[in-house]
Amino acid sequence: MVAEMDDFQAKDGMIRLGQLLKASGLVMTGGEAKMVLAEERVRVNGELETRRGRQLHPGDVVSLGGESVRLT
Repeated sequence: MVAEMDDFQAKDGMIRLGQLLKASGLVMTGGEAKMVLAEERVRVNGELETRRGRQLHPGDVVSLGGESVRLT
């Protein structure tokens, strides 16, 4: 089964990981974003990521569970 991937366009072309998780709907709150990152459930470009402030750039893919978002 292939995971579903959505595109997300950041206004400035760049966004921080915690902001993307919330803005894309992968999590509902900033607190939930902090929790899933602490539980090591988030991947960026296939690699585990725990830093909420990581800067993302166009082409980066963020995955949580069976959902993925590509920054455009």
